[in-house]
Amino acid sequence: MLTHSIADTTSAEFLEAPKELDIATDRYSHAARTKHEREMHKLEKRLCRLTGQAIVDFNMIEEGDRVMVCVSGGKDSYSMLDILLKLQARAPVRFELIAVNLDQKQPGFPEHILPEYLKSRAVPFHIEEQDTYSIVKRVVKEGKTMCSLCSRLRRGALYKVASELGCNKIALGHHRDDILQTFLLNLFFGGRLKSMPPKLLSDEGNHIVIRPMAYVSETDLQAWSEEQAFPIIPCTLCGSQENLQRKQVGNLLRQWDQQFPGRINTMFSALTKAVPSHLLDPNLFDFKGLQTTGQADADGDKAFDEERFSPAPAVHASGVLGELMGNSAKRNAWSD
Repeated sequence: MLTHSIADTTSAEFLEAPKELDIATDRYSHAARTKHEREMHKLEKRLCRLTGQAIVDFNMIEEGDRVMVCVSGGKDSYSMLDILLKLQARAPVRFELIAVNLDQKQPGFPEHILPEYLKSRAVPFHIEEQDTYSIVKRVVKEGKTMCSLCSRLRRGALYKVASELGCNKIALGHHRDDILQTFLLNLFFGGRLKSMPPKLLSDEGNHIVIRPMAYVSETDLQAWSEEQAFPIIPCTLCGSQENLQRKQVGNLLRQWDQQFPGRINTMFSALTKAVPSHLLDPNLFDFKGLQTTGQADADGDKAFDEERFSPAPAVHASGVLGELMGNSAKRNAWSD
C-alpha cells in the first residue's frame, strides 16, 4: 500500500496549495461583489421608479417649481434628497431643489455634518437656526410625548423659511411605512380613518407639501442609506423616546410582515381604494338622501354576499402599486 506523508511533500506543493486557495477566495469575493452591485443597481432603479410614480400620480412637481427639500440628517431625508437629485437630471420638467435643515439647538448637535455633506453634493442649502429644543423641553413634562409640539414648531419655522426662499413646494421624507403607521395610529387611538396625504395644502395656505417617497418602503430606504453611507445625525428628542405609540405600531407592522408576507402591501393598496358608500361617514356619502332608481348598480349593495379574500402574494410594493398605473408614459419619463 502506498502512503504519502508530510515528510514526502515538497516545498513547491506547500506553496501551490495557498495559491489555489487564494484564487478560489478571489473568485468568491468577486462573485459576492458582483451580486451586491447588481442588487444595489436594482434597488436604485426601484427607488427612482416608485418615487417617480408617486410624483406623477399626485402631480407633486411641475414645470418651474422651486422645491424646498427638508433634510433632518436621518436616513429618510438623505435618501429623498439623493433620489430627487437623480430624478431632477432626467425629469421631463425643469425644477429647482434647495435643501433646508432646521437646527433646533439640540445639545451635542454636530453642526458641521450637513453643510459639509451638502457642499460635497453641490446642493444649494440653507440652515435655519431656531431653539425649539428648549421650548419643547420646558413645556412638555418629563416622560410625555414631545412629537406633537416639536412637529408644530418645526412646521411653522419651515413654512416661514419656504416663503423667504421663494419655494412653492415643501418636500418631506415620509415613506410608505410612515403612512401606514399614521393610519393605524388614527384608527386605534384617534377614532378616525385618516393617514398622511401624499400632497396637501400647508396650514397657512401658501405652500404645497409633498411626500415623494409615499410608495417607498422603509426597508429599501434603510438599505440605500447604508449603501451610500450617509452621515446620519441621531435625534435626541423623538428619537430617544422608546415607548412612543408610533414605534409600537411600527413594530406591529414589521411583525405582521414577517408572519404574513405581502400584508403591508395589501394594507397600503387599501388606502387607495376607499368606498365611502360602505363606510359610516354621512359627510362622505348621502345616506339620508339615498333613493331607489330602478336601475341595477354594479357597485351597489353587496351586504348579503359572502366575503371572499384571496391570500395576498408576497410581492414588492411595486407589484401592488402597478394597479395604480394609468399614466405609464409620464411615469417612465420620470424614472427611466
